[in-house]
Amino acid sequence: MKKTIVLFLSVLLLTSEVVSDEIKISDVGSEFSMYKKIKATKEIKQSINIGFSSMTGNTDTLNLNGEYTMTFMRPGYEEKPLQVMFNTSVYVTENNDVRDNEEYDANLALEQTMVGKWLAYAALQWMKNEFKNYDNKSSFGVGVGKKLFDDGSHIFKLRAGIAYNFQQFANDQPNEEFFSFNQYMEYTNQLNEISDFYIKLGAFENFENFSDDYELLTVAGFNFAVGKDISITLQGEVNYDNLPPEGFKKTDTKTIVRVGYNF
Repeated sequence: MKKTIVLFLSVLLLTSEVVSDEIKISDVGSEFSMYKKIKATKEIKQSINIGFSSMTGNTDTLNLNGEYTMTFMRPGYEEKPLQVMFNTSVYVTENNDVRDNEEYDANLALEQTMVGKWLAYAALQWMKNEFKNYDNKSSFGVGVGKKLFDDGSHIFKLRAGIAYNFQQFANDQPNEEFFSFNQYMEYTNQLNEISDFYIKLGAFENFENFSDDYELLTVAGFNFAVGKDISITLQGEVNYDNLPPEGFKKTDTKTIVRVGYNF
């Protein structure tokens, strides 16, 4: 457990979307995916984002990147807020008709306000990237969390839970199924009416091999509006997998620049 705490506190990560004039920082929803950022509001909010990302690690490429997000809030347990969040994205690079990077992922998350600042969550994640040797990397997690601080400009949340993971590889490596202990820490700073800064840390540890089989994610980013429905996102990600698929690298990074249309 000491190993778990050290790993959890050793990495930073980040998550959020551009917040428009009418959306306060307290409306920013939870991020359960290791890769995505989603906000929740009372009305259905959608956005389409197009941009480029530079990757290093198992692929060293400049990619075309597209992302779609959808989120809304509705009454849930005892009429308390239930946030529903979904996003999907794609990264593709093709040179001389040869594809040298291709990644697809999708994430669905539910966050239910419970008692006081406590909440419960459920999350379903899927990713496919044969250049990391994943033909299918899926997980379903549940857990609890607490909003430690929210003053309208700063928000800080912690979450912890259990997830069932299934990994199907692109080569002949045997499939893997295991349960993991997942931990999340999120911080968002509403810098002004049109821009915000976000940071998030995630740690994911296999119950069968806590000391060696773990994954860490750090995401950090900055959003700002350039028009009524147009926003720009600058984001960096570092993913460390201490036991990657056989023959693959442990560390992957992404540097992302996106232009988004919000509707």
